[in-house]
Amino acid sequence: MHRPILASTLLALLLAAPVAANTGEMSVATFLSKADALRAKGLMALGSPDMKLLRAEGQAAGMAYGVRLQQERAAGKPSSCPPKGARPGSNEVLSHLRTYPAEKRGSINMKAAMADYFIKNYPCR
Repeated sequence: MHRPILASTLLALLLAAPVAANTGEMSVATFLSKADALRAKGLMALGSPDMKLLRAEGQAAGMAYGVRLQQERAAGKPSSCPPKGARPGSNEVLSHLRTYPAEKRGSINMKAAMADYFIKNYPCR
């Protein structure tokens, strides 16, 4: 079926476009629940307001970590060392979010989750 391609396309759209929003506070549990619901809708998800919401959440969380990392670099102690222009793919982000135990997902926001992603995947050497 086309389900894996569709899911990848939908989730790429969630994280692709820049959004000037001050969000990123959504819990990992809520983000995953909404992403899974969109995936289940297939092509019908394209018109869902949750597409824009999740895109804003993902972008804001990534941007918040970028600001934090700039401050850490200025202080000489970066928490991660991603290559310039590093952007995680949607499947990578969702896989990372699923590594949190289900009982903890409600208490971890997307800003913290994205910071964890970069710290885990791009350690400074």
